[in-house]
Amino acid sequence: MQAEERRRAILEHLRQSSSPVTAGALADRFSVSRQAVVGDVALLRAAGADISATPRGYVILRAGRGLTRRVACRHDGLGMEAELCAMVDQGCAVLDVIVEHPVYGQLTGPLHLSSRYDVGQFIARCTESDARPLSDLTGGIHLHTLSCPDEDAFRRVREVLGTLGVLWEGEE
Repeated sequence: MQAEERRRAILEHLRQSSSPVTAGALADRFSVSRQAVVGDVALLRAAGADISATPRGYVILRAGRGLTRRVACRHDGLGMEAELCAMVDQGCAVLDVIVEHPVYGQLTGPLHLSSRYDVGQFIARCTESDARPLSDLTGGIHLHTLSCPDEDAFRRVREVLGTLGVLWEGEE
């Protein structure tokens, strides 16, 4: 398989996948190195493909159903799992995390978490890699972009986050 043909096949595979696909899985599927896949994805992105690298693998960004909303939160690293579970438990998908860095400006980390299983996998990866959350750069203040089925789900998210004490509404 030639490189251009492989890139088209990778793009089609990602379009048909209902869940994130790791570079390793794509490498196995197309009998190339993981680095070749990373390079292929970079070229596909440069050509305009809307591929996002999430903690669980590559996804094609699709127009979501329902509403897209943002919520501001503040907590330490220990509050991350409860915060994320609170959002997915209300039927919303957590698309990303956003922080404002004093040098780089807005930094966005794609998450694409829609269930407790997804949250658990994300937390396990953070623990295994000893990675620190982006919100550590901003004293715990960060935004999440959510895909919610309706306004009621978003309202419930805000209520639960308020109860947890992580909803950020400015200085007290």
